[in-house]
Amino acid sequence: MATALAKGFLSAGIVTSKEILASDVASQALDSFAAATGSDTCNDNTEVVRNAHVIILAVKPNCVQPVLEQIKSVFTPEHLLISIAAGVKLESIQQALCPGARVVRVMPNTPALAGASASAFAKGDSVLPEDVQLTARLFGAVGEVVEVKEPLLDAVTGLSGSGPAYICLVIEALSDGGVAAGLPRDTAIRLAAQTVLGTAKMVLESGMHPAALRDMVTSPGGTTIEGLHQLEKAGVRAAFISAVRAAAEKSQQLGKSHS
Repeated sequence: MATALAKGFLSAGIVTSKEILASDVASQALDSFAAATGSDTCNDNTEVVRNAHVIILAVKPNCVQPVLEQIKSVFTPEHLLISIAAGVKLESIQQALCPGARVVRVMPNTPALAGASASAFAKGDSVLPEDVQLTARLFGAVGEVVEVKEPLLDAVTGLSGSGPAYICLVIEALSDGGVAAGLPRDTAIRLAAQTVLGTAKMVLESGMHPAALRDMVTSPGGTTIEGLHQLEKAGVRAAFISAVRAAAEKSQQLGKSHS
């Protein structure tokens, strides 16, 4: 995710490769990051903080506190920390750093790799208006971004954070249906993926409710209503609602364990 974000920032011209410095304990990860971005790397988190004003914390939730412990001696109120660690609360991060720490939490998703992320962010008490603007600009470089209140980030995690996995399942299932109907596998996957992409683009660009767009495809007595009838009988709509709610609840549990 760190590499995807950095590439997005570079493509948007927000920063140059020389303005990015990354640290990691894994040399392979550093080599991959350097090759993808042309930026410098190191294996010392404090060196990053000493040489940057904006810090993006892109680690697993269980690694957050150890990293904060490492950098707190060099972190100042002049720094802005943007965390993409799932479930780790703003208050927990702020308390681990310094009084007045400027912290923003962001929940991006993996389509950032394709420049099509759906991100949401929540701001800490001490962030400045320009911090909010910068966060929106940075994550807007890799897709769509919205600001929410922090308690809603669990819902974001359940929807857009976990959503790519749900949609991959949809694409796989649609392609299975195509194969069952006689299509070659590669053709079925390509058609299914493009159908999801095109439909999503239509929803975003038209501003119409998905139900209205669905009705445009659903002719009386036609093929689509037969397919929709089968989906409703199988409880597909309810299954997706339950999946989002379950993932959101899991995010809440993770937040409690890492607070």
